[in-house]
Amino acid sequence: MMALLAISKVGVTVLTIVLALVIMVQLGLVGWLLVRNKEKAYEAALGTGKKKKYRSMKAKRITVLTIIHIVLTIMSIIWIIPFVYVVLHSFRANDYGVPFPDKILPTEWTLDAWSKLLGGNPEMYQDNRFDWINFPRWFLNTFVIACFSCVISTLFTLMTSYAFSRMRFKLRQPYMKLILVLGMFPGFLGMIAVYNILASLGLNEGILKDVALVLVYSGSAGMGYYVSKGFFDTIPKALDESAKLDGASQAQIFFKITLPLSKPIIVYTALTAFMGPWMDFIFVKLIVRGDFDYGTVALGLQQMLEREQYMTHWTLFCAGATMVAVPITLLFMFLQKYYVEGVTGGSVKG
Repeated sequence: MMALLAISKVGVTVLTIVLALVIMVQLGLVGWLLVRNKEKAYEAALGTGKKKKYRSMKAKRITVLTIIHIVLTIMSIIWIIPFVYVVLHSFRANDYGVPFPDKILPTEWTLDAWSKLLGGNPEMYQDNRFDWINFPRWFLNTFVIACFSCVISTLFTLMTSYAFSRMRFKLRQPYMKLILVLGMFPGFLGMIAVYNILASLGLNEGILKDVALVLVYSGSAGMGYYVSKGFFDTIPKALDESAKLDGASQAQIFFKITLPLSKPIIVYTALTAFMGPWMDFIFVKLIVRGDFDYGTVALGLQQMLEREQYMTHWTLFCAGATMVAVPITLLFMFLQKYYVEGVTGGSVKG
């Protein structure tokens, strides 16, 4: 166990140093590439008589870029410090009563918080202060709710976007303007009415609370059609016309022609639809209330920071916050290319 803790301590320290070095190297490489490309352009455009003036301009440009990259490096380090702090203190021995120690680096390293969070049950946690914590259940609830909401919301959004992009009907413009106006009001303004509707349908008991959350997150998904519609506008309508001549219906055109050509916007829409339920707290607090068996990670982590809890649950909160960030981080790492293409493609036309 001690060897594992030593490895964890060394690994976290090395990871912090590597992240700082990678940021500095990347920024330096970007600056060098900018200077190198501009240098070649200037050399091609200038004659031999202007070389001396060009060298002074080059020195001035290098100085400015160096200052800019130093400032960016410092800002990057400042930006990443809170995340590193949370990760480091998830391995800290929880000296109860001192949630915020003076030292940045933990003085004593342990895996107790992770063991308790992921289902372990060491003897030191045999008290009622931790009986309500069931992070694996919260994580599973959040993942299931986010996945169902993601699928339903993505389908609703893409179908609405396709209808406004390709079809022409009498109330098309009024509908688009109405959705634009309604979208200016935050969703939680009507949360009391939403809860009363769900309660009248009997969706405020047991596992049906999670069903209610899926309905809440995906019910108004079609209102976020703007970016997707802009992307569909860039797909040539000649493809639709050719398919219609071959006898294809609108549904066949949408599922067999338009969607296969729209991978970037599908990824963008799915990511945004997944992130909403994953990070939401307001509707979870309203619908689930204190029933933690059907709660999400947002509700559980917030409960750890209550006035009666945070003195003993700070390290558990740090470990939970680290775990929550892992799925979103991995999704962005692997799907960043399509995400950027979807945003830029959807911003061409509106």
